[in-house]
Amino acid sequence: MEHLLGLLRIHVHRGVNLAIRDVRSSDPYVVIRMGKHKLKTRVIKRNLNPEWNDELTLSIADPNLSIKLMVYDKDKFKLDDKMGDAEIHIGPFLDALRMRLDDVQSGTVITRVKPGRDNCLAEESCIVWSDGKVVQDMVLRLCNVERGEVELQLQWIDVPGSRGLLED
Repeated sequence: MEHLLGLLRIHVHRGVNLAIRDVRSSDPYVVIRMGKHKLKTRVIKRNLNPEWNDELTLSIADPNLSIKLMVYDKDKFKLDDKMGDAEIHIGPFLDALRMRLDDVQSGTVITRVKPGRDNCLAEESCIVWSDGKVVQDMVLRLCNVERGEVELQLQWIDVPGSRGLLED
């Protein structure tokens, strides 16, 4: 517990215009990896615009480790097909968490992260103070594939007894 900074909840909303890996469609699911941690969403059958709405929670001990998102097509009789990948950059999100925001009105945009060569954002991503929490909605453009995006939201969860971010 002394190494734990807190928990990062990743709400995987949906996929948009994902690649076809079966005859006419795909059976997509998302895998999130950070260090030795690996989390998966459920499989959505025959859908190129799946609505997962799954919440995955990572224990964060090292904020410098990259978070990888991979989309796969579930297959029964062979290895699952890759449908693209992206990297989730949480540096700006963690910076916003370290700010003192107690007197900030809900709905206030803390910072904006622009898409660029150094991230997988498909569009500008706002980090917002919402109901006493810092949240970041993002649309990630999948790499190493012909098309596809994944929409998700980040939210931090403080854990009693953990190091926390302010001491980092």
